[in-house]
Amino acid sequence: MRPPFPPPPDRSAELRRRFAEEVRSERPDLATLCLLIGAEADGTLDEAGIDAAQLALDELAGRLPFRPGGPRAWAAALHELLGERCGFHGTPGDYQRLESSLLHCVLRRRRGLPIVLSVVWVEVARRAGAPVYGVALPGHFVAGFGEPEEQVLADPFDGGRVLTGTDAELLVVGATGAPLDSSMLEPAPPLDVVVRILNNVRAWAAARAERSDVALWAVELSLLMPAHPARLRYERAQLLVRRGSFLEGAAELDAYAEVVGAVDEGAAERIRGEAGVARAMLN
Repeated sequence: MRPPFPPPPDRSAELRRRFAEEVRSERPDLATLCLLIGAEADGTLDEAGIDAAQLALDELAGRLPFRPGGPRAWAAALHELLGERCGFHGTPGDYQRLESSLLHCVLRRRRGLPIVLSVVWVEVARRAGAPVYGVALPGHFVAGFGEPEEQVLADPFDGGRVLTGTDAELLVVGATGAPLDSSMLEPAPPLDVVVRILNNVRAWAAARAERSDVALWAVELSLLMPAHPARLRYERAQLLVRRGSFLEGAAELDAYAEVVGAVDEGAAERIRGEAGVARAMLN
């Protein structure tokens, strides 16, 4: 198996227990959840490595000016520190790397996808006391500072460049063809950020049939979220069958068919047929 190598089963079980506990806590910690995802992907990320990543965020926050001013001053300070002095940014090639979705790798490489670079911006700025949050623009994730009436956006993928209203409009139009709507500028809750990161991992793995291992753990972590689409169970079942776990995959297909049968018996019958095919593969 190609790197990053997954952790052993007992370590994975412990990581998932902690992940499930954190996503159901009163105030889920975004950095902790991202690092647990990283540890599920990369067996070399042990507890010392997780602590070191948290300390790296603390250290970066300590290098920011003390209360530089309003939202624009905060955004400029993050751009100067993280983008210019530390060199955090992204390139098109980063979309081809799993490491670009893993916080501990992004902290080490100083490269990553827009959403994980935005996690770095948010977590560093939050530790320094900034009014900061992630903003899930369609097709591109950015960092936001301040209340709606004085909101300032920065693009960590572009080194934290402070965006004008026209810049944000162009990002949205380029991604969707539709104009920017004020609802797109709302702060993204931590769990929404985690779901989007896991979706990115699943998309990366879906384009690489040989990395069904990555697709499986990303789906299984997604299923631990307090709210998730029922169809994820179907996706997990298909992955299990593809990876040779025919009985477990068939059982999951039957369970999903029961859910689907309440609204579409024809679809449920087709899924039961898939379960039968999976069991036949044992012969």
